[in-house]
Amino acid sequence: MNQRKVRVRFAPSPTGPLHIGGVRTALYNYLFAKKQNGTFILRIEDTDQARLVEGAEKYIIDSLNWCGIKIDEGVSVGGLHNPYRQSERKNIYLKYALQLLENGHAYYAFDTPAELDTLRKEKESKKETFTYNFEIRKQMNTSPKLSEDEVKKRINRGDQWVIRFKMPENEQVIMNDLIRGEIIVNSSTLDDKVLFKSSDGLPTYHLANVVDDYLIEISHVIRGEEWLPSLPLHVLLYRAFGWENEMPQFAHLPLLLKPDGKGKLSKRDGDKLGFPVFPVLWKDPANGEISKGYKEYGFLPEAFINFLALLGWNPGTEQEIFNLNELTEAFSLDKVSKSGARFNFEKAKWFNQQYLKKMPTGEIVKLFKIILEEKKIIIEETYIFSVVELVRERVNFVHEIWDQASFFFVAPESYDQEVVKKRWKDEIPQIISELKELFKNVNPFNAETIKECIHQFVETRQANMGAVMNSLRLALVGGSYGPDLPVIMELLGKEEVCKRIEKAVNSISKI
Repeated sequence: MNQRKVRVRFAPSPTGPLHIGGVRTALYNYLFAKKQNGTFILRIEDTDQARLVEGAEKYIIDSLNWCGIKIDEGVSVGGLHNPYRQSERKNIYLKYALQLLENGHAYYAFDTPAELDTLRKEKESKKETFTYNFEIRKQMNTSPKLSEDEVKKRINRGDQWVIRFKMPENEQVIMNDLIRGEIIVNSSTLDDKVLFKSSDGLPTYHLANVVDDYLIEISHVIRGEEWLPSLPLHVLLYRAFGWENEMPQFAHLPLLLKPDGKGKLSKRDGDKLGFPVFPVLWKDPANGEISKGYKEYGFLPEAFINFLALLGWNPGTEQEIFNLNELTEAFSLDKVSKSGARFNFEKAKWFNQQYLKKMPTGEIVKLFKIILEEKKIIIEETYIFSVVELVRERVNFVHEIWDQASFFFVAPESYDQEVVKKRWKDEIPQIISELKELFKNVNPFNAETIKECIHQFVETRQANMGAVMNSLRLALVGGSYGPDLPVIMELLGKEEVCKRIEKAVNSISKI
């Protein structure tokens, strides 16, 4: 087993947008494959045709591309085992279901939904759990109970049927999970799961999953914890087919938990607490509802991936910042946690800030220019560069540069009323008007000479330095925020500074 070439698959169902928990599963598969010089495969499991959502498959591929998770083989890129979409492989599955029938590991069941519903309600009325097991199969219209002729007759006349796995009675199923270690389950606690349905000629997830993993030569199945209850059935299917030597190794990843740690993270949690749970924007084709993703929120894909990698995996060192190559080098399944990982959006923002800090200013300027162009602001790149240099340390996201520095591009249209009330005293209009006249003669108009001019004025006028600086800031910025005031004034330029002071004196005085 250890000498097999590593081949892993990410196998989502296109029943909606890809949740970040799914992205993490894809990422761990990708990192594991790359570490072992293996192959990362994308397979689309669309056998549940009733639940397919238009655009979901494309969304999965677009999300992986944005994250930088490169598909080596599978849907969208092809490969030796084409096709990789299960609905396009539908002709192969019946053969394997019939093989299980022939070797006694499966049987036909002709139960109607109404019959099953009646049985379920009977059990519920006795406060018992309904399990379709070895006892039930002997009571129902199944091939273990019916004669061979009766089974053929029912099939020939077009009765609906399913093929169910014949779960062994009272057998200890011993399994090994690369994250959780040895797991033992008694087969008597398990259902006779449906493997194939005549109604649509398609297999269920369980049969298609095992058959495809075998045919596509998957070496390791790395998937979410929610699939752990399916593991005994899948192991027994490998044995029933005689594929035990080709059976992949299994690893079940811990859940992504709500921020309070109570239950699995969901879209509802994101809506309620104000953070995305999808990688990129999703527009629901059913109702047109738009859900922004991490991309639209302003996350850099590298920061998002770094944050996600550490939700459930610990490198065993103090290092937190990893690029994709470093993640690949450090990743191993034995450092993946068994317990769920709490989601922390503030930590996610911190990661983005760290990546912004490391990014060359020129790269940030390119991203910020897009925001300026959307606002119809065209301005010299050298000016944008100076502004970005001033405020880049104050932001978590590129779009926050606008929140911190919009006044460099547009004069304030209004003034923070709390600051006005606190700072704009009776003598202020006169004082800053006098300063404005002094600024007209300051040459060169740079931070150093501006600072000197203000200091001299305050000393001569015997004014309050704090009052002067705060009212000047209010006039130029519209509030009480922003970097060092003389630096702001230098960048704005003499003419713009004088114009804004005049406008503030006129506007605020009227208020």
